[in-house]
Amino acid sequence: MPQDLPLNSIVAKVTDRIIARSATTRAAYLDLIARARDAGVNRDVLSCGNLAHGFAAAGEDKIALRTGKSPNIGVITAYNDMLSAHQPYGRYPEQIKIFAREVGATAQVAGGVPAMCDGVTQGQDSMELSLFSRDTIAMGTAVGLSHGMYEAALLLGICDKIVPGLLIGSLRFGHLPTILVPAGQMATGLANKEKQRIRQLYAEGKATREELLESESASYHSAGTCTFYGTANSNQMMMEMMGLHMPGASFVQPGSKLRQELTRAAVHRVAQITWDGDDYRPLGHCVDEKAIVNAIVGLLATGGSTNHVIHLPAIARAAGVQIDWDDMDELSRAVPLIASIYPNGSGDVNGFADAGGMPYVIRELVEAGVAHGDIRTVYGTSLLEGAQQPVLDGDALRWDPAPRESLNPAMLRPVAEPFQPEGGLRLVHGNLGRGTIKVSAVDRTRWTIEAPCRVFSDQNDVIKAFKAGELERDVVVVVRFQGPAANGMPELHKLTPSLGVLQDRGFRVALVTDGRMSGASGKVPAAIHVSPEAKKGGALALLQDGDIVRVCAETGELIALVDAVEWAARTPTKAPPEEMGVGRELFAMMRHFADPAERGGSAMLALGGL
Repeated sequence: MPQDLPLNSIVAKVTDRIIARSATTRAAYLDLIARARDAGVNRDVLSCGNLAHGFAAAGEDKIALRTGKSPNIGVITAYNDMLSAHQPYGRYPEQIKIFAREVGATAQVAGGVPAMCDGVTQGQDSMELSLFSRDTIAMGTAVGLSHGMYEAALLLGICDKIVPGLLIGSLRFGHLPTILVPAGQMATGLANKEKQRIRQLYAEGKATREELLESESASYHSAGTCTFYGTANSNQMMMEMMGLHMPGASFVQPGSKLRQELTRAAVHRVAQITWDGDDYRPLGHCVDEKAIVNAIVGLLATGGSTNHVIHLPAIARAAGVQIDWDDMDELSRAVPLIASIYPNGSGDVNGFADAGGMPYVIRELVEAGVAHGDIRTVYGTSLLEGAQQPVLDGDALRWDPAPRESLNPAMLRPVAEPFQPEGGLRLVHGNLGRGTIKVSAVDRTRWTIEAPCRVFSDQNDVIKAFKAGELERDVVVVVRFQGPAANGMPELHKLTPSLGVLQDRGFRVALVTDGRMSGASGKVPAAIHVSPEAKKGGALALLQDGDIVRVCAETGELIALVDAVEWAARTPTKAPPEEMGVGRELFAMMRHFADPAERGGSAMLALGGL
């Protein structure tokens, strides 16, 4: 199928480079899923004992499963009712079974996977399990799908590590047609700017804990995804850019009739594209080099989460596709920033959806030639078919074309009149290593910070130094030994209020770390994911308090301005001993074998030879 519209030359160049780089691994992957389809474990080859176990508790679906004449949909669910975004999934399996029967199919819950809430664990010791929960989810997904009882799959998950984990695991069963089913975001609560203001007042000791809790409770107040544009909502954007959702499914609130009809549509559709039908669409063919590029383009165009600089390489590897940060950086020079959602702007994802949302974004990017229209989606022959807004016509679902103009130019703009001419992420590198910086929310006057550094090995020590007044100056705060091998690469969002206060006081401030920042990385410039990490011989281990460090998103510099002879003579600081507790000791193998951040920070993929 030809590209719908002329493609931007940089996007074409990067895509061609990725295809060439991935030729061997992609061919091996496609061979793997072809063999799984033709000679793998499936209901046709299960013994009578195997099969009887598989439908023993299937109730009214037992006859259909026994005869094997109806497609059976495997459901992987990340339901729990602690995580607000996943609480709505509790009733989905019952609904999915009913919707499947409507089209002569059946459905079974193939497995459940953990769903960690980074909002609950943020700043706590348990955040050190967060990144590797993605690998755990991927392995759990593989266990669920390994039974060979299914001709298609539905993935129920939304939040940070969960969607990447579900996708990595299901891609290893890429012969199965698969659709991701979102549950929607909560209604708008307390304005995000006000929430940020209260957090900074609390950091300064000017607000009480009760005032802070009241603010947070007004922000996170009901079932659904958090409404800021962090990793969870960036996940939803990427799934639409890759054509793995039903069109416009991402940002419809839970509990609504429209939300239910979108779930019904996903069930009906996945039953149509199973391997024994006329429209077979295996996941491994949908997730190809062009789809991965589309995910990167969407991330850049909307100012999405920095966490996907780690997740996307891991997802791509699971499909035999090899990408790196140079690809992302080069694409960022070609892709304009067309969305302004908190923390990059003032409005939340509800406002983004009301302004035209993903249907508008998809149409703009494809028609401007910065996204691939000719990808194989779960719903049609072109990504442009995803540029449709779901609406109810009475009780029936229909799709209307995306608006031709933004319904709120303060949140969403056309490619011809973007918020910034380039995307929201940059690569920085130098004698301190390679890292990424999100600039979509950073004022351009702060894209370059050069100042003496203060070096820490624990984020709690940064907070103590801030409260003691030790950071009241221009400063580059360095937090090292935070990479995958050191402590599992926790997010360091806990530092945001304190660093924001320093910046608001007029100081020039930046963060440099081999750890992660939140998917809601905001106004303080932060060079993150620095690789090699300090634990693995990275240069952050050589830094000393007072060294001048330069972070420049304009020129891509991440350098210590230290005499070369002195720099070469320094002895690296040793990593602190590994901590135990909250289950961290159970993940020791993952830390030991973890890949660098640019490869995805995964032990599972490294040990699996991917």
